[in-house]
Order: sequence, then C-alpha cells, then structure tokens
Amino acid sequence: MNEITIDELKKLDASTYVLVDIREEEKVLKNPIDHSVVLSMDEVEKHAFDRDKKIVVVCDRGKLSIPVVLALCDQGYDAVSLHGGYVSIVMDKMKENNSIQFAEKVERSIIKTYRKQIWSKFTKAVRDYELIKEGDRIAVCISGGKDSMLMAKCFQELHKYSEIHFDVKFVVMDPGYSKENRLIIEDNARKLNIPIEIFETDIFENVFHIDKNPCYICARMRRGHLYNYAKNIGCNKIALGHHFDDVIETIVMSMLYGAQIQTMMPKLHSNHFEGMEVIRPLYLVREDDIKAWAKHNNLYFIQCACKFTDTCSSEACLTRPRSKRVEVKNLIRDLKKTNPYVEQNIFKSVENVSLKTIIAYKDDKEKHHFLDTYDDVK
Repeated sequence: MNEITIDELKKLDASTYVLVDIREEEKVLKNPIDHSVVLSMDEVEKHAFDRDKKIVVVCDRGKLSIPVVLALCDQGYDAVSLHGGYVSIVMDKMKENNSIQFAEKVERSIIKTYRKQIWSKFTKAVRDYELIKEGDRIAVCISGGKDSMLMAKCFQELHKYSEIHFDVKFVVMDPGYSKENRLIIEDNARKLNIPIEIFETDIFENVFHIDKNPCYICARMRRGHLYNYAKNIGCNKIALGHHFDDVIETIVMSMLYGAQIQTMMPKLHSNHFEGMEVIRPLYLVREDDIKAWAKHNNLYFIQCACKFTDTCSSEACLTRPRSKRVEVKNLIRDLKKTNPYVEQNIFKSVENVSLKTIIAYKDDKEKHHFLDTYDDVK
C-alpha cells in the first residue's frame, strides 16, 4: 500500500517532498499543519505538483487520503498517504512534551507571555459576567481540543489565586472516540497536569445513522449528558470552551441564516436541569490567540473526532457542502481586510441594541411590534 509512517517521513529531507493537507476547511482553520499545502480532495487531482518531489497526503486518520493517493499515482506522481493521518502527527508531537517541568512552563505562558491576550480576558469575562460565585462547584468540560484544554489550565490558575471559594472538576465525556483520539486526550491531560475524570456514552453510535441534522442532535445529546453527569457529581455549573470568534460567528449566522438577531450568551440557566447553569469563561478570548498559545507550547490537540468526519468515505460525506460556520468565518476575515474593527463591532452590536429602532422583538411571553406603541405620543 502507498503509505508512509511519521517516523519514515521525519527521516526524509523536507525539500524532497510536499505535504498536502486534505482535511475539511474548518479543521484546517482550527489546527493547521506547519509547512503544508491545503487542498480539497477535488483540487488535489487537478493540481500540478512538482514531479521531482514525493507527495505526502494527510487526512484525519489516514483513510480518506488513500483513494486520493491512488488517483495521483495513476497520473504518474510519487504519492503516499501518511499512515494514521493528522492523528499520527499529533501523537508524534506529544512525545516531545514529556518533561516534568512542561506543565509549569505552560502555566507560566498563560500568566506571563499571553497575559494580555488570554489571562486578562479570561478573568475579565469571569468578573464582568459574574460567571463564578462563592461556593460554586464547576464541571470544566474538556472535549480534547485546544479551547477546552486552555480553559482547564486557566481554571487551575484561577483556583489557586481567587478570593472567591469554588471547586472544580475536570470532566471528559467520551461519546465514542477512536482509541487514538482517546489516548491523545489522556496524554495531553497528563502532560498538562489536569486531573480529568472520564465518563463514556454511546452518542456517536446513536447519531451516526441519522440523516437530518446529525451534528445538531449530537450537540444537544452531549450537552444533556454533561449536565446530567455534572449534577450527579454535585456540580451546579458546567463550563464550556466557546471563545470570542464563536460568539461573533453565531451573531452573523443568526442574521444571515436564521433571520433573527441573537448571540451566544456568556452564561445561561438550564431549561431541563434545575439549578444548573452553563458558563463560557473564554467568551472574550480570540481564537488566533489560543492558536498562538498552543503553538508557543508545541501543543497538539484532537479536532471534532466524530465518526462522520473520522471515517466516512461515502459520496454523501465527500460532497456535503461547506459548513455555515466556515462560510461566516471567511466572510468576517474578508470584511476585516477593509475594516480592522469589524469583529469588535459585531460583538458590540448586541450590547448596543436600541429598541426604539427595532421593528419587532420577542421576549419570553410575546412578540412586540413598534406599531403597538407608535401612536402613544406623550
């Protein structure tokens, strides 16, 4: 089979091969691979590569890359698939981070190197939105990605120095991860000195055969399981790793695709689990700064890791349209080229709503229209 292992690849001179990343755009944006060429599966077969170089194709786990490699070989290229895909790159990088002082180095980077970009914004969100109160027991929910792992480290630091007394539990829900992705989460937690507790569910298996809105259903089920587990271990809040970019993208998506104005709130009471709340402490932290922190510390994390994107090679999977979030992310990026303040302006727009200039708005009870009081001249 036309494959190459990560160890074999590291022995090659970097000038003799080209690394081609064919993962989904959203995954590439979240976790880019250094020195790679990013192409879709269709673009790879049409691309004119240097025939003097080996083409190393990388997908999520080394499965979707195989048919792409075979097509390239048919065109006469020297092409191989990276065995294990992006996961193998992550696991290889993890081997380099096993020193005893590593967790302390990461902690210092949050407090010192990225104090302005991360730590100050984390504590500002906690303070301004009153996310933590005396006596809280918070389940810090770790998915295994960069956002939730950073959030966990921030909570550890806050727990050391905060004048407010609160307890934290670091919770990982395994909805059906592959063995490799589960190992990455466990190893990263161990290296970062995060005392995680893992509980298992069969969510991926339950939604894998659902055709309509499987991601939405999966997200709802995961949230429900997290609430339930957190409540059972005595917690009154769950903390999720949504960041500033998630917030502004949600605002734009709700307008363009939902015909409404709403945002992702910094905290919410649960409708189905009495006494429980969700909080988002990274609410003011930008994704680019999280990426920079991860790269600074040579940290690599798992991505979505669901069965749809990990293993699916059907025509339906390969031809599904780009996600709305990716479209909005690219739109905001393009707008920023001419208006560097566009991101902050989007965020501020939901803080500066003037009801006098709104045609209609809804509250929990009813819809209000401007004509209802238009003639009530005082």
